[in-house]
Amino acid sequence: MTDKIHKVPDGDPSGPSLSKTLPDAAAGAAPAVAIPYQAIKAIPVRHYGRWVSAVVVVALLAWLIYAFSQGNIIWTTVRDKVFDTSILGGLWSTVVISVASMALGLVLGILFAVMRLSKNPVTGAVAWLYIWFFRGTPVYVQLLVWFNLSLIFEYINLGPIYKNETVDVMTPFMVALLGLGLNEGAYMAEIVRAGIQSVDEGQTEAAHALGMSQPKTMWRVVLPQAMRVIVPPTGNEFINMLKTSSLVSAVQYTELLRASSNIGTTAGAVMEMLFVASIWYLTLTSVFSVGQYYLERRFARGSTRNLPPTPWQRIKANLTTVKRSEVSA
Repeated sequence: MTDKIHKVPDGDPSGPSLSKTLPDAAAGAAPAVAIPYQAIKAIPVRHYGRWVSAVVVVALLAWLIYAFSQGNIIWTTVRDKVFDTSILGGLWSTVVISVASMALGLVLGILFAVMRLSKNPVTGAVAWLYIWFFRGTPVYVQLLVWFNLSLIFEYINLGPIYKNETVDVMTPFMVALLGLGLNEGAYMAEIVRAGIQSVDEGQTEAAHALGMSQPKTMWRVVLPQAMRVIVPPTGNEFINMLKTSSLVSAVQYTELLRASSNIGTTAGAVMEMLFVASIWYLTLTSVFSVGQYYLERRFARGSTRNLPPTPWQRIKANLTTVKRSEVSA
């Protein structure tokens, strides 16, 4: 007695199925009887909690919008002051001080990260002390110290190179640059150090075997590979810098928040001008977030074989799918 499995031809209306021969009692037994599979009916699980949470969130959002719409806020003032000349000037000052401070912080971060990883105990200790101090004190306090530096040093004397009164040197822009840049350098030093340590030591050894010097190895081999780890937190730090720059209004630097506050105090529209400043801060962070996304995507090319589609590519793919569905219909 034998059991045989046969596949029903594709033309059979019952679809693919298995057939099994019954035990042969004698020669000339009855033909095999096809036993078709029963179609499985999949019933999706109902997630009632998702619907309830979605309704609650939408209701809270609608209530929040309604509360602000009924508040004592003159929304026409917000609309009219968004592109005010003073606001745009403060916006430009915010971008300038943020970019300049981030550039200074990045240079200092690379320098002190290399010093921290150095085998020289002196340079390592100096780098650790710098990071410890500037990360351990509030940036607002650091700004005030630089702003009142003339109380300690009446003159800045660099010998035959430069000499001038501290009050003339420490302008609001210089105070903001030093306060934000030096503070950012401490954080960037730790970010760069983590990125450098993420590169396998074999890369450095191979570069030295080819006769490359230590600085050239760091610049040509290690740092390009470490950028994949350095770029994401650096982008976050820059976006945070755009918002932290609002603190420099305390040292008389006219950036976005100070420009908005000046108009709000003069025109008696304090809350309206705070909304104007918030709109521009959201715009800046959104624009630079897009830049951060594409920068991360660029440096991920060496580690990811197939890059994920960009938002624009997803939109195009969805539009193409919709068009194909319409044509087929």
